[in-house]
Amino acid sequence: MKKPNNTTPHKACEYDEKVRKVIPYYEVFHSETIDLIKTLKPDVKTWLDTGCGTGYLAREAIKHFPDTLFILADPSDGMLQEAKKCLGDIFPEQIQFVDSAVSEDLPEKLSVQPEVITAIMCHHYLKPEKRQATVQRCFDLLAPEGVYITFENIRPSSQKGIEACLDRWKRFQMSQGRSQATVENHLKRFDTEYFPITIVEHLGLLKETGFGNVNLFWHSCVQAGFYAIK
Repeated sequence: MKKPNNTTPHKACEYDEKVRKVIPYYEVFHSETIDLIKTLKPDVKTWLDTGCGTGYLAREAIKHFPDTLFILADPSDGMLQEAKKCLGDIFPEQIQFVDSAVSEDLPEKLSVQPEVITAIMCHHYLKPEKRQATVQRCFDLLAPEGVYITFENIRPSSQKGIEACLDRWKRFQMSQGRSQATVENHLKRFDTEYFPITIVEHLGLLKETGFGNVNLFWHSCVQAGFYAIK
């Protein structure tokens, strides 16, 4: 079996199809993000999507923000190539790409300063010190009064809560046709390949980084969405 060319267990070319069988409400993360920006930054001119994957969020957002420049970054060259194939010929004047980079290693200055930064399901792979540096880089890159939005896997606040959430996640994946063995191997990644933190810890991290207005705005069994304003 070939090693995936990204931090997820899926090959880049298969990601959009397979991720929906693994993550409940995956498309909702993106629609809720777009809807929130319509309220917080309806006239956004520059939007950085870090951990952009195949460019799905940009494909959806550009329908609602036709005058916005989208800057896409991802640590996986395979993901960036997929995004370029999907977006490069369709919206060449509205899309820029950053060479393969994790959020922490994004350039200290981009060609334009983003008013919005999104990070959808990409930072929970980081251990605490890397997570702190990553959120700090996003804060530093944002324009004043800019908005940072992130969705991540989360850690329930008790062992019983963890067990309940993982069982529900298991049943969801099996309902999507994944085998029990495949699902159990996937769930073993908890605290070994990705490192979720609690909602309270998320909010605290955003405040420590310097954000003044920090909020939880979406929550399911195993994922949550947060926004923070610089």
